[in-house]
Amino acid sequence: MNNDNRGYSISIASDHAGLILKNLLSSKLAERGHNVKDFGTFATASVDYPDYAKLVCTDVLLGKAERGVLICGSGIGMSIAANRYSGIRCALIHNDTLAVLSRQHNNTNVIAFGARFIQAESAWECLLTWLQTPFDGGRHQQRIDKIEILNC
Repeated sequence: MNNDNRGYSISIASDHAGLILKNLLSSKLAERGHNVKDFGTFATASVDYPDYAKLVCTDVLLGKAERGVLICGSGIGMSIAANRYSGIRCALIHNDTLAVLSRQHNNTNVIAFGARFIQAESAWECLLTWLQTPFDGGRHQQRIDKIEILNC
């Protein structure tokens, strides 16, 4: 939960390979009181993950969502696509340690999962950990600032 004890505003999307995990996480987030905007996909037909990464990242960058969740088969494609957007810091997460470090050190605002490589319960636990972990700031902010000015 964020600092004022209300649920986060979270945008979520997946490609066809992440559909089942997306639906599960979206449902659990809503049950926890988070405001969830589901951008799809809503069917198992093959779709292109960059289209869905764009929707979530745009929502986060415009301030319509505080955090974003992206899911594809490996998580790699979604994380690469998300990190093309200046101001998005997306981490592909496989365990709680990475969830904590991605928030403490990198102030990630988007998380990616590989539906074919993580169990649903593990993804849920990682997502909860990620949402509850604050950014440490300090020397880590200086590093983020350096990343933001790369613009290459």
